[in-house]
Order: sequence, then C-alpha cells, then structure tokens
Amino acid sequence: MEVTLIPRSYLFVPGDRPDRFDKALATGADIVVLDLEDAVLPESKARAREAVRNWLRMGGRSAVRINGIGMEWHEEDVVLLATPGVAAALLPKAEEPAALDAFVSALPQGLPIVPLIESALGIWNARELASVKGVTRLAFGSIDFQLDTGIEAEGEALLYARSRLVLASTIARIAPPVDGVTIALDDEERLRADIAAARALGFGGKLCVHPRQLAAVHKGFAPDEATLAWAQAVVEAARTSDAGAVRVNGKLVDRPVVERAKRILEDGGQVPQTPDCGGLLDRSRPIRGPASRRRHDQRASLETPQTCPGNGGHPSWLWLSKTWASPAPSRPRAKGSVPR
Repeated sequence: MEVTLIPRSYLFVPGDRPDRFDKALATGADIVVLDLEDAVLPESKARAREAVRNWLRMGGRSAVRINGIGMEWHEEDVVLLATPGVAAALLPKAEEPAALDAFVSALPQGLPIVPLIESALGIWNARELASVKGVTRLAFGSIDFQLDTGIEAEGEALLYARSRLVLASTIARIAPPVDGVTIALDDEERLRADIAAARALGFGGKLCVHPRQLAAVHKGFAPDEATLAWAQAVVEAARTSDAGAVRVNGKLVDRPVVERAKRILEDGGQVPQTPDCGGLLDRSRPIRGPASRRRHDQRASLETPQTCPGNGGHPSWLWLSKTWASPAPSRPRAKGSVPR
C-alpha cells in the first residue's frame, strides 16, 4: 500500500500578488496557501479573489485561506472555493463547532478543511472543532491567540494551548496539528528551536512566511538516520515475533514502542510491513504518517484515500503534496502580512 505524506510546511502568499503564484510552485513547500485574509488589505480583497480565481481557472492548484465567518468578504470567498483547483480551505478564527459544520456543509464534498485556531474560545472548543466532519487538520494561529488572550510571552506560556490542539487532534483521529509562524525571518536558531519544541509536543508541521524557512521545517519534522535505523530494527523484531515483548539493542520493547517505531518509519517515507506481522504490531490503528513522498511537476495533487488490508481497513491520510510558496512581504501591512 502507498500512503501519502502529511504536509510539514504551509507557505503563504498574498492573494493580490498573482506574479508570485507560479514562481512558488518550484520552492519545495508541501502546501501553498493563497491568502485572501491578513495578507490582503480591505480595499484589495475583491481584486485578490479574482486573481486567485483566474489563476485556478488557468490550471493552478493550491490551498486557499479565506476570510473568516462573519466578515463582509466571507460569502464571496466561499463561492470561490467551488472553483476547480482549490485543493484545501483554511478557515481563520474557527471558534464555534456549529458554525464550522455549517461552513463545511456548504463546500464541495471531500474538500479538505484546515481550521485555524486563533482565540481562547477556539482553543477551548478544539476537541469539538477537530471532530467536525470534513476537518482534516487543525492549525495554531499563535499570534492572534496571544492578542486575544493578552499572553505576551511565548514558549511555556503557550504550552496549554498547543497541548489542547494535539490532544483534540488525537481524539478526533485526524492528522497532527500545524504550529504557528516564526516571524523572526533572520533568526535560524530561533526557527530551529520553535520547530523542535513543536515536534516534541506532537505537532506535525508549521506555517511558514518565507521560502528560507522551508528547509529547516522539512528537516525538523523528519526523523534522522539513526532514529530510522532504530525504528526499522524494532519493527523487524516485532514482525518476526509472536511474543508480547522483544529485546532490541539490549532494551525491552513492547507494543507502544513498536507503534511509535511504525510512525517514525511512516514519517520517514518507509512502509512498515504490517499485513503479515507478529503479535506486537497493532493493526487496529490507522496509519498516521507517510509511506512515500510523491513528487509532482509544478502542480499539487489531491490523493484519493486508500485502505490498508493489514491496518484494519482504515483509510490512509488524505493529503496534498508538492505545491508552492512565496517570498514574504518586505514589511507588515496595516493588519499584518503574516499568517496569524
């Protein structure tokens, strides 16, 4: 079976900059997001929407972040989402599960939805939001969340909010959440630290505001060679054993450790051999990570869900690969040019 990679990077480009759309396809971002919200001034909203629609009609393919529920541009943005080529919809400031459910119901069936959780109410309702049918992943809008709550510090100050998103995603059996942006574009050490902290908490990707962030994000959310070798040894030992626990490199390994090893291999693009596995491999859990990274020329692709006979018949993750990115604006606009 072949399973698609869960995207690690979501790179935003202003919707009113169509000159950047095609250039972004070659940057290596997992997901490109044409932004109609914070990156576009109010007087440019209609022009940006038409620029995105025209690009999509010419064969473009990307995710789109629309304006939030209740905003004056929201309804026309929703109409845009029915345009062929829209690969996913990002909804900002998701807070109320009923409103999110109504929003999803108005969209083309099967369109992946990524709500951005950017407020105290959104964090509080994270479990219900993650469980809305059609939601494939949550994303953390950390900057707006800090503004809403008055939390000025970062790091541990946002630990509770981030942990709720991870737990909500796990309970809803959707992909790991996407962490918020790092706005310090010239601070590589800060970016790497943010990525490491997010991954340690259980996040699976990150919102990006500049192509220079992509390499660190992709590396930071992928297992290294030593970890892959350990995981392969664990899974192989479990596959050939019918016992409740096995010994690997001098350490006792039981089922939770084997499941972690499987996920590491999936994240690294390797397929654990589960159909004829031994007693330690739990085939009742859905595969959560990639079994391969499919490279596509210039355009994104929306994969069709597959099922794994050796994985309880659960669907594999429905995801996109290989889209685009854009350079970040040189300075913030009135409302802020970065994803919140």
